[in-house]
Amino acid sequence: MHNAPTMDTAPSSTRSPTLREDEVEVTAVRAQGAGGQNVNKVSSAIHLRFDIAASSLPEDIKARLLCLSDRRITSQGVVVLKAQTHRSQDMNRSEALARLQELIDSVASVPPERRATKPTRASQRRRVEGKRQRSEVKTLRGRVSD
Repeated sequence: MHNAPTMDTAPSSTRSPTLREDEVEVTAVRAQGAGGQNVNKVSSAIHLRFDIAASSLPEDIKARLLCLSDRRITSQGVVVLKAQTHRSQDMNRSEALARLQELIDSVASVPPERRATKPTRASQRRRVEGKRQRSEVKTLRGRVSD
């Protein structure tokens, strides 16, 4: 399953926090100029702004979001999403909110630390054998060029 009971992590990393409506600023954007066939799509475009630092997200998730290298996150720590694939503003708004929630979910789940594994004897043997063969080929090449 997705949530393993053996994971020993903080509660904020096992379940993703949900967004509060008052923390998300959504503005309807209208295109300027003459519209073509896409006039309905463009007129229902949505710009979503979400300030990471001012949100009620847990501090560890805020820090991970701010460190994330994503073009949707500005240098001031504001997530800016644009949605204009649907004809209605409500559908574009729900799509933008879903994308923002996916972004938060991606940093909320932290994989457990992996235990360092030692190489097996067979893999060590293969590595040494490969090194020996490469060195033999190099010495043969050196002799031919003399």
